[in-house]
Amino acid sequence: MSDVDHESLYRLAESQAGYFTAQQAIGSGMDRSTLRHHARPGGRYERIRRGLFRLRHFPSSPHEHVMAAWLPRRDAGAVVSHESALELLELSDVIPNAVHMTLPRSERGQRRRNGIQLHFPKNDPAKEEIRQVQGLPVTSPERTIVDALRGGTQPEQIEMAIHQALERGMTTPRRLRASASSSSERARKFVEASIEGASR
Repeated sequence: MSDVDHESLYRLAESQAGYFTAQQAIGSGMDRSTLRHHARPGGRYERIRRGLFRLRHFPSSPHEHVMAAWLPRRDAGAVVSHESALELLELSDVIPNAVHMTLPRSERGQRRRNGIQLHFPKNDPAKEEIRQVQGLPVTSPERTIVDALRGGTQPEQIEMAIHQALERGMTTPRRLRASASSSSERARKFVEASIEGASR
């Protein structure tokens, strides 16, 4: 137990809304029996589900459920996307009924869980289409808007997101048009109309 770097594990969990994986604990020098010991009732850690733990007395936060959903899929290349990205970027009033994540198509065998919606697009988000928000990889405003539009999010929420993103300088008309260029004609027209509406 003396070789366990509790401080570095705490710092790591602190950057992840209080959560950490069993692999991260092992990486800090903890063996599985020590982890089980600390995850007993009243211990310093709380076992959330297989392979996922939380610092027992860490303060809760509004989006910690997104971190809890993402962490086990981090190594699979998961990125928070669609309506969950709209929420984290504060670009609309949408309240997702599941945590939306985009993964590479090679990960389609991922086990499904209640409250998590996985997306496997033909084109993975490129590096420039990913932002760090609250310690999470999140699709960029323009990628998020186009993904949500394709995914069936209510049009008024998409329109609000476009207006907000432009107003706050988070994107530009050119970047929005480029992101929508591979979408359907209907989607491209919707994005164009929303851009024009925002400039009035």
